[in-house]
Amino acid sequence: MPVVIYAISAMALLGVVLRPWRSPEVAWAVAGAAALVLFGLVPWSKAAAAVAKGTDVYLFLIGMMLLSAMAEREGLFDHLAAICVAKARASAPQLFFLVYAVGTVVTAFMSNDATAVVLTPAVLAVCRRAEARPLPYLLACALIANAASFVLPISNPANLVVFGDRLPSLLSWISRFLLPSLLSIAVTYAALRWLSRHDLSVSIRSDVEVPPLSPSGQLAAAGIMLTALVLLGASAFGVSLGLPTLLASAAAVVAISIRKREAPWPVLEHVSWSIVPLVASLFVIVEGLQRAGLLQVLTEAMRSMAARSSTAAAMAAGTIVAFACNLMNNLPAGLIAGSVVIGAGVDPVVQSAVAIGIDLGPNLSVTGSLATILWLVALRKQGENVSGWTFLKTGAVAMPAALVASLAALWAQSALTG
Repeated sequence: MPVVIYAISAMALLGVVLRPWRSPEVAWAVAGAAALVLFGLVPWSKAAAAVAKGTDVYLFLIGMMLLSAMAEREGLFDHLAAICVAKARASAPQLFFLVYAVGTVVTAFMSNDATAVVLTPAVLAVCRRAEARPLPYLLACALIANAASFVLPISNPANLVVFGDRLPSLLSWISRFLLPSLLSIAVTYAALRWLSRHDLSVSIRSDVEVPPLSPSGQLAAAGIMLTALVLLGASAFGVSLGLPTLLASAAAVVAISIRKREAPWPVLEHVSWSIVPLVASLFVIVEGLQRAGLLQVLTEAMRSMAARSSTAAAMAAGTIVAFACNLMNNLPAGLIAGSVVIGAGVDPVVQSAVAIGIDLGPNLSVTGSLATILWLVALRKQGENVSGWTFLKTGAVAMPAALVASLAALWAQSALTG
């Protein structure tokens, strides 16, 4: 019986990562979850309970997708990208820095999916108008979407998956992750800037027109800032982030719809609703792996390693999950790793290292995270493509360097605090 569960789960996860015949990721995840239930390997009651565990994640994702769709529709990201070109003053390195900085802010306060899906097309459009070689700027959008995704709890849905209902409060999160995240952002920037030095040596146009931001666009910006404040407040008081995200984003969408005197359906049509059944199915698959005994084996191994040395366990766990993300995508990897560290009851430094690995590890390959896959899809829709090999050559330099720096900072903090 466990062998069958492993086989179905492996096929489903490989389908999500590889997308054979260009099939959608959600089809493989749903098929895998359905097979586990229909063959009696996961009882209906257990499957329903597993799906219910992800309620906070679904609400968070829907809220962030609503904000992203609203911002895109109101031209907010096009406006920001064009401002970057104007401020760059015909300097490609300066434009690269500004795009990276905007990507950092968007990721930190709106999640990595917003950077990958919405900011990327805007950056590409501006690069074409500025006659800049687009590859460095596109890679900047992809890599910062992961490198900055543990600045705050809201920066990556995977954070909710790893910590579950034990998500640290805002102040606790910042004390744990501020230095590691700053090093992740800085080292990733330095690596990407060095690798892109030839493309950034070419001059660019500076006379790109900045599209005016409409009153509804200004309202969208205000809605995003208000949502960020709501989420920071919720995190500070230990409140689950899903419902506040959805309510705040829905309020922003409704306000804009009233301002424009139109129905909100166009915004809803731009939301990738398939992400919800995709994530829900992954919860069912992880439940299947739990019943097959895999998580128990991993939990015991983690508990044994942590008993010998929490620091060694943290460094090993962070490194292993970082590379594992590129084999099975970071959402299922995060679900498995989160279940293991919670079940093992290990020191918080181990759980923090796992979060860093889950968030930063996907910078190695295009299959590492949902955000990077969506980034690639967004590029293809615009007639652009970045090969897996090109991404891997960049990620092989940037990801390990940033991972080592971040984990070293985490270790140094834990050593200083006892």
